[in-house]
Amino acid sequence: MRVLMLAQFYPPVIGGEERHVFSLSEALVARGHQVAVATMPHPDRAPVEYLNGVTVHSLQGSMQRASALFSEEERPHVPPFPDPELTFRLSRLVSKFKPDVVHGHNWMIHQYLPLKLANKAKLVSTLHDYSFTCSIKTLLHNGDYCSGPGVAKCLSCAGAHFGPVKGQITAAAHFVTKPLLHRGVDNFIAVSHAVAEKSGLVDGSTPYSVIPTFIPDDLGSPPASIDPRLRQLPPDGYLLFVGDLNRHKGVHILLQAYARLEQAPPLVLIGRRTPGTPDELPPNVFLFESWPHHAVMHAWRRCLFGLAPSTFIEPCGTIVMEANVVGKTMIAANHGGLAELVEHGRSGLHVVPGDVDSLAETMRMLIDSPDLRRRLEEGALARAESFKARSVVPKIETIYGSPNKVRQPGGGAARVAHVSHQS
Repeated sequence: MRVLMLAQFYPPVIGGEERHVFSLSEALVARGHQVAVATMPHPDRAPVEYLNGVTVHSLQGSMQRASALFSEEERPHVPPFPDPELTFRLSRLVSKFKPDVVHGHNWMIHQYLPLKLANKAKLVSTLHDYSFTCSIKTLLHNGDYCSGPGVAKCLSCAGAHFGPVKGQITAAAHFVTKPLLHRGVDNFIAVSHAVAEKSGLVDGSTPYSVIPTFIPDDLGSPPASIDPRLRQLPPDGYLLFVGDLNRHKGVHILLQAYARLEQAPPLVLIGRRTPGTPDELPPNVFLFESWPHHAVMHAWRRCLFGLAPSTFIEPCGTIVMEANVVGKTMIAANHGGLAELVEHGRSGLHVVPGDVDSLAETMRMLIDSPDLRRRLEEGALARAESFKARSVVPKIETIYGSPNKVRQPGGGAARVAHVSHQS
């Protein structure tokens, strides 16, 4: 098949979503498909590059020319509505590549919707977060759980998050284009049952599947070279957090819980600094910013266990897969995609989200119980097999190759294929 990926960002810009698109594209090429990626330009990438069998096309849009709209130069997000210039450039690529499947990831799919009627390609959309329901993608309102979308509430929330003008345009466009997505997409893929439920797919009319993200088959193999950054790590046996260093990821809860522990191993934080990153750290805490992935994987190998105390409902949790594939167990918040990936008592332990006492007590127990750690590590390593590309990519191929299902009128329940790592 000829598969066209639509992704806002692609390496060298990297994050959980970007790594998934990168890994999926390369895995599909390895399985004999032709894959092209349409993405935003990057100063370190040519307009067209051929990377490991994947042709990457950098397409310029009008919105991206207004650099003042974006807080990060490397992440000029596409809007939740068609950008005329970007859609035009995408149409030229579609005409040339002639895809059998167009696979959209987040808001980049809006740039293709005006082209859908003129093309016979099947349109698949992976929801990596809550952007189908929430214009700020987190399901948080005033720092707390949101009860659901509402015009006035969403306009206010997006305005506070993005700024008054940009936020209100984003939220308004989000309400207008959501029905168009429902009609245009042939199959949704949600990265967790939490995302499927919170995005309204469960009661919708569009067929969907739940397929979490995955890791490359060889990710568990030690990298050939040793990154010099690793010399900064404390001795092996530290506790490890990997992710954006903000309150949503529970960093403030983690630091409070760690400060209560006596004679605990060092705590290592690796991630991207954000406006919510703490300025002061407790003793014996090490913070390293934005390490390359191969260095992070080395860090996983050398830790005692990992920590994912997210206070918001995490959509998935690739860090769980990365820890498990090298035989490390995780302590994770008991909600969202994290709870679905971590089997409590078998591959890791759950804690109450946002509860400092729960996290501190569980950390203390796992530090002091080597037998429990070994048992959970065995379960984590066994579970990692279901996270690998060879287990997951065939499920996505099945969606690509299946005929478009007839939707039930009146918004009735769609025929759904629930697929998880347990299956």
